[in-house]
Amino acid sequence: MRYLPHSAAERAEMLGVIGATDIDALFSAVPKSALRGFDLDLPAHSPEFLVERHMRALAAKNHAAGDGPFFVGAGAYRHHVPATVDHLIQRSEWLTAYTPYQPEISQGTLQMLFEFQTQVAKITGMDVANASLYDGSTATAEAVLMARRITKKNKVVLSGGLHPHYRDVVKAYLKDDPDLVCLSPSPEGQGDILSQVDNKTAAIVIQTPDFYGHLRDLKGAAEAAHAQGALLIVVITEVISLGLLEAPGALGADIVVAEGQSIGNALNFGGPYLGLMATRKEFIRQMPGRLCGETVDAEGNRGFVLTLSTREQHIRREKATSNICTNSGLCALAFSIHMALLGEAGFVRLARLNHAGAIKLADALTAVAGVEVLNDTFFNELTIRVSEPAAPLVERLARRGILAGVPASRLLPGDPGVENLLILAATELTTDLDIEALTTALAEELA
Repeated sequence: MRYLPHSAAERAEMLGVIGATDIDALFSAVPKSALRGFDLDLPAHSPEFLVERHMRALAAKNHAAGDGPFFVGAGAYRHHVPATVDHLIQRSEWLTAYTPYQPEISQGTLQMLFEFQTQVAKITGMDVANASLYDGSTATAEAVLMARRITKKNKVVLSGGLHPHYRDVVKAYLKDDPDLVCLSPSPEGQGDILSQVDNKTAAIVIQTPDFYGHLRDLKGAAEAAHAQGALLIVVITEVISLGLLEAPGALGADIVVAEGQSIGNALNFGGPYLGLMATRKEFIRQMPGRLCGETVDAEGNRGFVLTLSTREQHIRREKATSNICTNSGLCALAFSIHMALLGEAGFVRLARLNHAGAIKLADALTAVAGVEVLNDTFFNELTIRVSEPAAPLVERLARRGILAGVPASRLLPGDPGVENLLILAATELTTDLDIEALTTALAEELA
């Protein structure tokens, strides 16, 4: 929308209506000491076309994900989003729709959310899913609070393979509760999380594939947790992995949370993203957020309703399961459209393409002197140890037009054990030429 300033006459007319002598009179209640006593150091005004040219010049300095070889992951992944997705979500009936405060007149939105819930429940192998949360990290924190309500216990153990940002969000939600046990980073394997489970444990939180790309043993973790009356919370940052890996629900997970960005949603400079949550039927009344259900109207026609919205905006605060105010509706719609376009066979094929690309990447990296691949198992992401600190190496590769991944030290600052670790992801968009460019440049830089 273009900026259309009011004329002096229009401003004078508005001031006259409200009885103010000038603009300054509108701020008479502000103490003089709080007012700025100097001019802002801003350039003089310019014509609109010159401002646009200036902004385009600034944007041209960026190196976008599609401008060259791209191996960045660590919780946000570059995948192909069909043009159909963006076309449909920008239709006015979707783009202008908001949270269904009057469900009876929001049948289209409710049906979409119902289908979305069905898709999420199916790929996670769980009984029920909600209508989405903000993102994967807040969904993880909500799952921890949910587990505490269900078990009436407080101790929660976070795996050393949990994404550091997710760990920090859980710590913020729990306000550094002493009953929260955060295990040290475990870049080379499962870690000792099962030894931390006792009869005071409410839940253990395991990410798979984990922050370093390893696939974790969910079945053994579920058995150990359940033996002590605890729940298993499974976290997934790369939801496309569910097209190839066995569903967490089939392996004993009690709550599954995920970041849904990989389906239908671009990187978007870090957001908005999409939190997924699914659980077992017996825990449905402790699940935060919204749940859409199917019913029939008075004439027997199929319809949809908003049900079990146990958030504090709907019920008494002390009875609420969460203060989540809304769901990521437009991102959930994009997810649902993309998933419907893929279908079950397409989703599996997409996952296989990702895994095949990662195998090629791992094989090529193994042949580079000064590089050690740490993963025995992975989906589309893996960690390597290089012969020098990874962060400056990544900067040098970026200057060569290659975005070579995420140094673990960037997300775990101050941890000397991860200084030489580099996390790389390969998706269906990663080509053989991309891998060749990376390994050639990497070999030259390490030499």
